[in-house]
Amino acid sequence: MKAKVPFSTYAIIGTMLFGMFFGAGNLIFPIELGQMAGTQFWLALVGFLVTAIGLPFMGILAIGLSGSNGLRDLGNRVHPLFGLIFSVVLYLTIGPFFAIPRTATVSFTVGVEPFLEPDQVKLWLAIFSFVFFLVVYYFSLNPAKVMDYIGKYLTPAFLVFLFLLIIVSVLNPMGSFEKPVGEYVNQAFMSGFKGGYNTMDALASLAFGIVVINAIKSRGITSTKDIALATWKSGIFAMALMMIIYGFITYMGGTSVAAVGTFDNGGLIFAAVAKHFFGSFGGILLAIIIILACLKTSIGLITACSEFFHEVLPKISYKWFVFILTFVSFAIANVGLSNIIKFAVPVLMFLYPLAIVLILLTLFAPLFKARRSVYATSMFLTFFVSLIDGYKALIAEIPAATIGFLDSIEQFYATYLPLYEIGLGWIVPAVVGAVIGLIYAILKK
Repeated sequence: MKAKVPFSTYAIIGTMLFGMFFGAGNLIFPIELGQMAGTQFWLALVGFLVTAIGLPFMGILAIGLSGSNGLRDLGNRVHPLFGLIFSVVLYLTIGPFFAIPRTATVSFTVGVEPFLEPDQVKLWLAIFSFVFFLVVYYFSLNPAKVMDYIGKYLTPAFLVFLFLLIIVSVLNPMGSFEKPVGEYVNQAFMSGFKGGYNTMDALASLAFGIVVINAIKSRGITSTKDIALATWKSGIFAMALMMIIYGFITYMGGTSVAAVGTFDNGGLIFAAVAKHFFGSFGGILLAIIIILACLKTSIGLITACSEFFHEVLPKISYKWFVFILTFVSFAIANVGLSNIIKFAVPVLMFLYPLAIVLILLTLFAPLFKARRSVYATSMFLTFFVSLIDGYKALIAEIPAATIGFLDSIEQFYATYLPLYEIGLGWIVPAVVGAVIGLIYAILKK
C-alpha cells in the first residue's frame, strides 16, 4: 500500500514556492493598485489576482503535468527555435533587464530615498546599487549557504513585520477609500488584470517550475500523477497565502491616500505607510528587512539566469555570466524604479499573451495529443496581437516611438478584433489558430 504524503510536505514545498515568488514587485504593485482603484477596490483586486496568482499557479501546473524539463523544453513544443528565443527573452525580462534591477531600486526607494533630499537621489542610488550588486555578485558565485541562511531567518522575519503592519492598518485604518483614478474609473477589473502582469510571476513560473518539480521528486514523489497532485496541493497552499497578503496590502493602499498622499510608485507608498504607523524606527526596520529580502531575490535570479545562459552558451563560464548579468543589472538599476516600471510594461504586454497561451495549450494538450501544429498556429496568430499590445503600451509611454503602419494595424484590431479594447484581443486568434492547427493535423494524418 502506498504511503500517504503528509500535509507537512505540501506545506514545506508551498512555503518554498511562496518564497520564490514573493519579492519586491509583490509588495509595491498591489499597494499602488489600492490607491488608484479606491472605491473600485474589490473589482480591481479580483482582476489583479487572476494574473498575479491564477496564471503563476497554472504555469507551475503546466510544467508539472507536461513532464517538461523546463521552459525551453516546453517552448520546443512550438518549435525548437521558438523554445530558444522565447526562453532567452523571458530570462532577460525576469533577469537583468527588469526584475533584477528592480530588486535594487525597490530596496533603495523604500529604505533610503525617504531620508534624502530630491537632489541627492541619483548620486545615492548609484552608490547604493553599486554596493548592493557587489554583495549580490559575491554571494552568487557560491549562493547555497547564504540562500539557506536568509531563507530560514529573513523570510519569517519579513513576514512577521509585514503582518504586524497589516494588522495595525486593519485595526486602525488610515482613512476611507477615495474615488478611483485613471483607467480604474471605468475598467477597474482589466486595469487590475494588466497590473498583475507587473509582478512577472506568470513568466517566472515557467522558469521556476522545474525547481518545484525537482523539490517534489526529492520527497520521493515520482509518478506523473502524484507529481501533478503534489504540485496542485503545494500551489494551493502558496497561492492562498499570497492571496491573503495581496488583499490586505491592496486594502492598505486603498485607505492610505488621505493619511500619506500619493506617490510615483508603490515603493514610496509602502515606505510612507510604515513611517505613518511606526515613525522613523518603523521605516528603518522595514528598510533593513526589504533590502535583505531583495538581496535574496536578486541572488536567486542572478543564479538562475547565469545557469540558463551557461547552458545555452557553455563556452562562457557560469562565473562570467554572473559578472555580466550583475553589471548589466547595476547599469539598468540607475535609471530609477519609475523608469524601470515604465519600460517594462510594453515588454510585459508583448510577452504575457504568448506565455498565457503556451500555458493553456500545455494544460489542454491531452485533448489534442500535444500536436505541434496546434501549438505552432495558435502561438503564431497570438504573436501578431501581442506585438501590437506591446507597441500600444510603448507609445503610451513614449509617443515619439509611433510607427505609421503599426498604428494602422492597431486601428484595425480596435475596430474588428473582439475583446481587443479591454486587453484580451489575443483570445480569438489563439483559439482560431488552435482549431486550424488541429484540422491541419487531422487532414495530414
